[in-house]
Amino acid sequence: MLTPDFVQLYGTDDSSLRSTTGHSFQPPVVIVAGVAGSTLTDPSGREVWFGSISRMVFSNYVDMALEIDADTLQPKPSSLQATRLPATVLGRDFFGSLFEVLEKYGRYKHTKPGTPYIQQEHRYYTFAYDWRYDNIDTVHKLDAFIEQIRSDYDMPDLKVDIVAHSMGGLIVRYYMRYGTVDLLDGNDFPVTQIGAGKVRRFIQLGTPNMGSVLMLHQLIRGYKPLFRKIPPEVLATMPSIYQLLPHPLNQWLVSATGEPLQRDLFDVDIWRRFQWGVFDPEVIARVRSRYKDEAEGQKRVELLQSYFAKHIERARRFVWSLSIRFDNPQYSIISFGGNCTLTPARIVVEEIGGISHVRLTPEEIENPLQGIDYERLMLEPGDGSVTKPSMLARDFLDPAVARHKYSFIPLAYTFFLCHNHGQLAGNVNFQDNLLNILLEQTQDEAQTKTSG
Repeated sequence: MLTPDFVQLYGTDDSSLRSTTGHSFQPPVVIVAGVAGSTLTDPSGREVWFGSISRMVFSNYVDMALEIDADTLQPKPSSLQATRLPATVLGRDFFGSLFEVLEKYGRYKHTKPGTPYIQQEHRYYTFAYDWRYDNIDTVHKLDAFIEQIRSDYDMPDLKVDIVAHSMGGLIVRYYMRYGTVDLLDGNDFPVTQIGAGKVRRFIQLGTPNMGSVLMLHQLIRGYKPLFRKIPPEVLATMPSIYQLLPHPLNQWLVSATGEPLQRDLFDVDIWRRFQWGVFDPEVIARVRSRYKDEAEGQKRVELLQSYFAKHIERARRFVWSLSIRFDNPQYSIISFGGNCTLTPARIVVEEIGGISHVRLTPEEIENPLQGIDYERLMLEPGDGSVTKPSMLARDFLDPAVARHKYSFIPLAYTFFLCHNHGQLAGNVNFQDNLLNILLEQTQDEAQTKTSG
């Protein structure tokens, strides 16, 4: 397979092919990971996530559950700290080759906030955060991160370039629209675009702009990073997981004949009715079994369910806050994502003997109906986690179908890749296009070039 020649295209630090004239100030790059994309470390320095191989094989990660304040139904502060964006996970490239390309061919230097700027230096920063918490909490941390970079550069009006993977793209999108204002306790979303004033270029990678049905699977049955699952009762303590659920505009639920079923995924009664997640009798029994006192076990179940109800409603408002239309966008988004892997797009309700059964995958259909292709019905092209329509913030795969009027995103242009979700950052075509996007100077920028 032909691959780009990065030396020919961009040169290296010691390359005679690199131009020594015409270079202007290069804005710093901030890389934002998605859900589960930052390592988490305990006070002793032990990495809890991703953790050792033995931990990934044998642990059920119960120790990663956030503690819940029973009075406020908010997660309590955690002793775990987000430390880094990993180069590799279990020997597989995660962000490592992206870092290498930025450093070798873009001449960027990985820098920590708090380091005074040196003129003519190209810098990139990695924004690690505790991805378990509400995305609005992370928006505040991102703003503080950018303000520290501005202080390091001694440029109060500095604009950064942001490269955001997966859920990181949703965090940045909220920030671009609303800054740090938390609008999720109401139903009004006045767009100020205040965060957009701090960003020059925004590149998304595998972002679920219309949510992810795979995350619905995981909140129902748990997440399996390797051999054992993180159980639903642990995931249910993490507000960010709710905020990745499919947007209400999605046809996420269909009958066995393929007819759309109108159900509100963000209505807690739906979860009770289908006995999903923390309303699953098996999950309830497992939670109770962790307490010697039966009353304490029941109290924990009720707390989890009340907490769920609060955060599923905040998630509803989060997904709507990102899709409402606004006038005169002052920014645009460059979006990359996969479209070569069949990806969960819908779940099916199958009626057997008058009883409704929810099927998450085509293999679970017990009595397939003649003429129904359940793989085609339930799966769509994507990256294994995010479908192509979700990446494009569309409610239909067919590009000829007009976008829903309540699904607005200021996309500049999109690129499609043939890599799965966790390996998108290592795609050589993404890396090539990214370098060109970051390094290219517009005419306006060239006219106002500065040494910093």
